[in-house]
Amino acid sequence: MSDNIKAGEVLIKVENLSKSFGDNLVLDEISMEIRKGEVISIIGPSGCGKSTFIRSLNLLEEPSGGRIIFEGEDITARGTDTRLVREKIGMVFQQFNLFNNMTVKKNIMLAPVKLKLMKKPEAEQKAMELLEMVGLAEKADHYPSQLSGGQKQRVAIARSLAMNPDVMLFDEPTSALDPEMVNEVLNIMNRLAENGMTMVVVTHEMGFAKGVSTRAIFIDEGKIREDDVPEKLFTNPKNERLKNFLKSVL
Repeated sequence: MSDNIKAGEVLIKVENLSKSFGDNLVLDEISMEIRKGEVISIIGPSGCGKSTFIRSLNLLEEPSGGRIIFEGEDITARGTDTRLVREKIGMVFQQFNLFNNMTVKKNIMLAPVKLKLMKKPEAEQKAMELLEMVGLAEKADHYPSQLSGGQKQRVAIARSLAMNPDVMLFDEPTSALDPEMVNEVLNIMNRLAENGMTMVVVTHEMGFAKGVSTRAIFIDEGKIREDDVPEKLFTNPKNERLKNFLKSVL
């Protein structure tokens, strides 16, 4: 299905996406398109629905209404195999979610082998290539407890990439890190962007949002309030809430 998607074509189409937790409406009929090769930064105040939105894109949160069309298929339709969706839509979380009883290399190998996408020797080779890419080849046989927070997050990125996803989602990937470790993770994300990976990033790192993104989206109270190229969104915001938000974070 993904082989036919060319650069610039729509990978994900979100139509009137809503999500409620009880009486609390968190996402209010969001509609947008994500095209192949885009790097989209999602910014906004805490509690505005950013993380719920990104978790809905690969069905970690089940939408209350609306549709998500991924590579031409309605993944919100009844009977969708969420496992297949998550193979193609990778996710990196705030907390690293690594298995502490497995080495770094085995953490990366686990899903491709378990899902029978690769045999062990192939998965091991892929894991080593990815660890080389994120600058951690020498840590292959270490355990997560022996790594810094920045190293753990780089391993988590490598683990997602092991599935050869078509899109990578990042939910505030640097928020749990000490300040000196933030750049080592952002550098990897920057390299992925340069290599054409489609990425949707919920972030507080305004430098990344301004400098690396092809689009920036401001969400507030469960709605997209502004969606533009970063140069315009950051230097000439039209929405009052966005103006106030940028004053508080820049």
